[in-house]
Amino acid sequence: MISNFAKNLKIHNSITNKKESFKPIEKNNVGMYVCGPTVYSNAHLGNCRTFISFDLIFRYLKYLGYNVRYVRNLTDVGHLENEDENGEDKVSKKARLEKIEPMEVVQKYTLDFHDVLKKFNTLPPSIEPTASGHIIEQIQSIKQIIKSGYGYEVNGSVYFDIEKFNQSNKYGKLSGRNSDDMLNNSRDLDGSSDKKNPQDFALWKKADKSHIMNWESPWSNGFPGWHLECTSMSKKYLGDRFDIHGGGIDLKFPHHDCEIAQSEAIDGKNPANFWMHANMLTLNGKKMSKSTDNFVLPGQIFDGKNKIFSKPFNPNVLKFFMYQAHYRSVLDLSNDALLASEKGLSKLISGFQLIFELECNENESDFNVDKWVSNCFDKLNDDFNTPMLIAELFECVKFLNNVKIKSKNLNIVDKETIEKIFNSILFEILGFDLNNDEPNEKDSKTELIELLIKIRSQARENKNFKLSDEIRDELLSLGIKLNDNKNDSSFELI
Repeated sequence: MISNFAKNLKIHNSITNKKESFKPIEKNNVGMYVCGPTVYSNAHLGNCRTFISFDLIFRYLKYLGYNVRYVRNLTDVGHLENEDENGEDKVSKKARLEKIEPMEVVQKYTLDFHDVLKKFNTLPPSIEPTASGHIIEQIQSIKQIIKSGYGYEVNGSVYFDIEKFNQSNKYGKLSGRNSDDMLNNSRDLDGSSDKKNPQDFALWKKADKSHIMNWESPWSNGFPGWHLECTSMSKKYLGDRFDIHGGGIDLKFPHHDCEIAQSEAIDGKNPANFWMHANMLTLNGKKMSKSTDNFVLPGQIFDGKNKIFSKPFNPNVLKFFMYQAHYRSVLDLSNDALLASEKGLSKLISGFQLIFELECNENESDFNVDKWVSNCFDKLNDDFNTPMLIAELFECVKFLNNVKIKSKNLNIVDKETIEKIFNSILFEILGFDLNNDEPNEKDSKTELIELLIKIRSQARENKNFKLSDEIRDELLSLGIKLNDNKNDSSFELI
């Protein structure tokens, strides 16, 4: 059954640049496609923000009662290093550098991607298709684009003819880029290019001898263009038109503009009712970049093994930090921001746990619980406004603390409503996981053990063997065995 709150949901549509009331194409069912990662390196923190944002959207739509088919692809072929479609395939290059098979690269970094998102307690998508697993569908899409008159083949490669497409359509409607300006600003074609126009993009690329990943096609042994996979897979699993297409803001141009053009060339339809884009994550006010060493992986934040942050931070803390900004806003990551988020989340969880301790009366209540519930869902329905939602939760915590010191009253019925809604928002919709507190507890235990080892080492240096032996024996009784060597000691759990 669809919740009454569903009728008020508004989503910012990137293609119209305004909030619009959400109504699914098919009653009670929602189709959502989100562009996933290119699996050639460790999960990127900025990408994690995108997938955490769409996990919230997935969770909330399910909470409202919709049957949601969430498709998130894995790009394992066709994504070249440069936007002008020169350079190596990213997966193939990594395979060459690591001296392993391309699919070993894909498997290694797919597992890493899944492991990181699991730590953030995101739900898996309904379907997670790969580009290499849908070559047949992509070849079929190319045939349809050629048949429509917008694709052309040269020397075994196939390109999308943007200039011809613009004679009856408009390329760049999502990003707002003017194709004439793009043409004027493009570099001149050199003699080695097969393209009619510099802004044309590849649908199929003929593979040279060094290209490991290639397939047979009517045009050549080669591989599909990067933009084609999402068009082909979204159509296969969600149909020619579906409800939501999402991704990071960096995909607006050229990736999503190309997807729209391909779909319109095939069947005349913009594939999605709503286009949604999560904004970027910066680090200490600057763009994340490996080349400038302004870069950190999620795992390095969780275990504290980095030069940027003062301590390890739990995945819940990083997730809470992300929710304190709207998904469409630029968000800057810093040590101070995470320390503040850690305190804020602790206060919020403590407030939730306080609910169970409160003594309530039968009748009297100073809290307008219906208004509070309405406010919470108004914020969620306002394009998933998590900062304002969190503010509503803190307002409730403030009231609960006043109930604790008996300056405010709360009746049992309202208490049960607060408990139910607070629980649903924290864990079912926002997706926090209290079990994720364990890594930080382990870090604290490790620090304590290392402190005791340091004290014991000083005792040994001072020939206070009685204290040294007492520390060793006490730790052993707790299942911690010390291994002494000439200069220091290590420990292991037994």
